Amino acid sequence: MSKKKKKNEPQINYLDLIPERAESLPWHTDFKNRVILEVENTGVFNRIFQKLLNKPKYTKIHLDGQGSFIWPHIDGEKTVAELAALVKAEYGEAAEPLYPRIVKYFQILESYHFVKLKTYGSPQA
Repeated sequence: MSKKKKKNEPQINYLDLIPERAESLPWHTDFKNRVILEVENTGVFNRIFQKLLNKPKYTKIHLDGQGSFIWPHIDGEKTVAELAALVKAEYGEAAEPLYPRIVKYFQILESYHFVKLKTYGSPQA
């Protein structure tokens, strides 16, 4: 079954949104200039597993080439459309289908709370 949208539900144009990186998320680049995000494993069960099973305190998320290109450009001022234009200039046809891919990328980043998507003129969080 498909989900039905309500008539008065506003449509979100992801290309007009402005991504902002989570301030508490440390990241760095490796020797191949790939971005690595370091997500802290918090909570009671994570602490137990860290003690008993020597699980790491941080999980490292390795971004792919295009994701690593986009991440440093996320500055809280550029829209998704502007970031897409940078990707298109850097990767050309290899970035296609550009808009569906970049929208999905930001939806995933937002779902993991790596970025916050805000509208133009919205107050800083």
